[in-house]
Parts: sequence; C-alpha cells; structure tokens
Amino acid sequence: MSTTTPTDQEFAGRTALVTGGASGIGLAVARRLAGAGASVVVADYDEAGAREAAAALENAGGRAAAVALDVTDPASVEAGVRFAVDTFGALHLAVNNAGIGGPSHPTGEYPVQDWDRVVATNLSGVFYSMRHELPAIVAAGGGAIVNMSSILGTNGFAGSPAYAAAKHGVVGLTKTAALEYAARNVRINAVGPGFIDTPLLRDTEAPAREHLISLHPAGRLGTAEEVAELTAFLLSDRASFVHGSYHLVDGGYSAS
Repeated sequence: MSTTTPTDQEFAGRTALVTGGASGIGLAVARRLAGAGASVVVADYDEAGAREAAAALENAGGRAAAVALDVTDPASVEAGVRFAVDTFGALHLAVNNAGIGGPSHPTGEYPVQDWDRVVATNLSGVFYSMRHELPAIVAAGGGAIVNMSSILGTNGFAGSPAYAAAKHGVVGLTKTAALEYAARNVRINAVGPGFIDTPLLRDTEAPAREHLISLHPAGRLGTAEEVAELTAFLLSDRASFVHGSYHLVDGGYSAS
C-alpha cells in the first residue's frame, strides 16, 4: 500500500504534456503541475496563447515550454509528443484536455459537419493523443494519463448529442487503455467536470448562467482549480492503485 503524501515538489523530475493548456481547465492543470515541480509542455491550437501560458509558468518559477498542437491531426500530435521528449528528455504524464462544445440542436437536426468536428476534437483527439503519448510514457518507465471527459460522459444533455457521445466515448477509451497498460506501469483515468466557471461561461447571459448553477446541488459552478486538484491527485503517486476509473467533480450534478 502506498503511503505517499503530497509534497510541494511531488512531480519533480517528471515531464507533463497538457493539451488545451493555454486557458481554462488546461491552464489551471498546467499551473498546478508546474507548481509541484513538473516540467510542463503547454500544447494548444492557439500557439500564441500557449507561449503566453508557458512564459507565465516560467515567470512563476516553473519549467515550461509551449508547442502548437491540433489534436484532430495525428501528425501534429506526434510532433507535439516528440517536442516534449526532445525538450525535457522524456514524457511521464499527460492530460488530454483539449475539447470544444459545439452548437445546440436536437439529434435529428444536428448538422453533420458539427458532429464530425466535435467528435474529431473531443474523442478522436484523445485517441490520437494517447496513441503517441503511451509509447513515450512506456519508454520513460511508466507514468500516468488523465483524459478530460465531462458530466456528459455519464449523463445526457438535450441539444448536445455530439458532445455527450464523444465524452461517453472518452470514458470507454480510458477504461480500455487502462486495462491494456496497467501491467506496463501506466495508469490511465478520466475526470468528469460539471459546469466550470471558465471565461467561456462568464460570457453567458445571466438567466442561462443561473440555470446552469441551479443544476448543481452545491449551488455554484466549479472552478478550474478544483478540477486541476483532482487531476493532480490522479497523476500523482498518491493514486498508485487507481486505474481505469472515472471521477466526477461536479458539485453533486450527477447525484441529483
């Protein structure tokens, strides 16, 4: 049984790749890992945002680098993983967080092009990421991956068929990969955030925002830092016997 307790530098000597790391939950995760000693590669479609985030991490005393990465393009993902290994010597940790919401339409009216775009980013993007991260992490002697699912990885949500289907798929993909790689010293788990108070939701009109808040028994939206804290635990040695599981951080949304 592990008796590991958290320390200020529990990720020292480890390299972490965070997709969608330039803002929101991804940025909070990058800050949390860098603050605990990890060398963090901020990977994002928004290259300027990734560079700004990496610079902020370094200014705060961390080790960080930025790379432009499009999770819908396997070649881009492969190059991003190679960049992490070339820059910091190995890859030990990955957080596959990049994702998009998509428009709101009933399933029978959902535009096919939007379905393809959401699934390509939110599900295929996680597969492409793990496809290239896993060999690198195995080569480094092992490590951990967290895939960012959602409360819609276990619940439906009217008007979001593509998003819900993709996030359900992330949970199944996580469980399958965890079975395959547990004996190779790689732990793979998923996190399911509720509605989180990110810049995107801050622009939501007041009535819609209040409705979202009402769906959470905790009476508020979550914070990116709360998601980052759970993610850091799952990546750490403190979670050494946690494999293939799906962890909600949703203020009671899924319990109601």
